[in-house]
Amino acid sequence: MRKLKFILSGGGTGGHIYPAIAIANELKSRFPDSEILFVGAKDKMEMQKVPQAGYKIEGLWIAGLQRKVTLQNAMFPFKLMSSLWKSRQIIKKFKPDVVIGTGGFASGPLLQVANSFNIPTVLQEQNSFPGITNKLLSKKANAICVAYDDLERFFPKTRLFLPEIQFVRMCWILKIKTRRN
Repeated sequence: MRKLKFILSGGGTGGHIYPAIAIANELKSRFPDSEILFVGAKDKMEMQKVPQAGYKIEGLWIAGLQRKVTLQNAMFPFKLMSSLWKSRQIIKKFKPDVVIGTGGFASGPLLQVANSFNIPTVLQEQNSFPGITNKLLSKKANAICVAYDDLERFFPKTRLFLPEIQFVRMCWILKIKTRRN
């Protein structure tokens, strides 16, 4: 079997970063020859925490929307376009087999671009109430791994997987993808 490539994206807070690092560690233990790349938001804590955990990371110029009218929100369309463009470049260069998002605004552009290239995407939602980014991305995700029951009110039920089967599902997606190549 050829070397698998994974991109993990999420960040802004430890609640998104540390689950992504845990997933990367598990992927590395199950697929020791795999390549793993992280993508996060420039100037956020993932730019320090991910390299400390031993992984490469690329930064996007992106920020979340503020819930009030601010100058930062006026910059959002420019940051989004820049991040979509850079995500496209990252995906074309790295050629991932699967892209995994753990939530946070940094994962939005990357997973959106991965979906446009028909690259399998997996969402990890570790909260009982999902954030806006994961809710938006769930419409096209191949699998949504959740930590709690009853999240079908936010996500398509046919793509929801609880912890005991979520990693098996991701491996199944990988087998389908690698058989096509």
